[in-house]
Amino acid sequence: MKKIDTSKIRTYSLKSRESKVRIGDFAKPAAKAGSFHDFFSSLPDILAAKQFKSVVAAIVQARRDGRPVMLGMGAHSIKVGLNPVLIDLMERKIVTSLSLNGAGIIHDFELAYVGQTSEDVDKEILSGAFGMAEETGLMINQAVQSAAEGEGIGSAVGRMIEQGEFPNKRMSLLAAGFRLGVPITVHVAIGTDIIHMHPSFDGRATGAAAQSDFLAFCALVSELEGGVYINLGSAVLLPEIFLKAVTLCRNLGKTLQHFTTVNMDFVQHYRPHTNVVRRPTQGGGNGYALTGHHEIMLPLLAAAVIDQL
Repeated sequence: MKKIDTSKIRTYSLKSRESKVRIGDFAKPAAKAGSFHDFFSSLPDILAAKQFKSVVAAIVQARRDGRPVMLGMGAHSIKVGLNPVLIDLMERKIVTSLSLNGAGIIHDFELAYVGQTSEDVDKEILSGAFGMAEETGLMINQAVQSAAEGEGIGSAVGRMIEQGEFPNKRMSLLAAGFRLGVPITVHVAIGTDIIHMHPSFDGRATGAAAQSDFLAFCALVSELEGGVYINLGSAVLLPEIFLKAVTLCRNLGKTLQHFTTVNMDFVQHYRPHTNVVRRPTQGGGNGYALTGHHEIMLPLLAAAVIDQL
């Protein structure tokens, strides 16, 4: 059987080759009693760690330049205990706006009202009791119906919590937004949230307030040039909202070319990767996907940004 002759293979010096991994990019061992700055500096400049550093740098540069850092998030981020971290970022003027889905206002309200949230759906679904907490449906729906003309869901519910008798209002994202003047928009799909099942629900009022929030969100996106948009744990709704806002703003002649997008989730889904990371940044921006549990990754990101600022 004929065999190839390897005696005439051409080689080159290893020293002349371009390589993707260098010793200078390696991690450094943790020092005893080291600071967070020491830890952050010790991370390798390779793959996900390199991307993480790039995200931190983008956020820091955006705020130094007076550009926005927008955060859109799903409700799971609230349920894993991140409200204090998020409120701190709002108070430090690092996060300049917050956008939630409908479930987000439910968990935020319940935490502010009774200090606990997230019912056992598997247990309650059998009896038909799932989602039927009286105060949650009644009070949120009444707040939405009380919204002034042109006011969104985020502002209306935030005002109710901040101005009402809520023992844990300092743990509320919505109240913090109202108190600090940080825009909070809420984006709903009717039928997806438990408060839509209650007799107090008014679809017309909800739709009007949700439309106001969408238009407000688009206005925020229109100023995103040089800024950062972070999608934290929303797999469908907020990535769709963001993509529509980007194209609407470009249609109106707004400059949206050089900005950074980040998707943070413990599983990288198609829709956020496509509609947040890839499509909006094709014209010259940068998109990143950071994979990990919210309760670890967001505090880590927040600490790194605060350290670098």
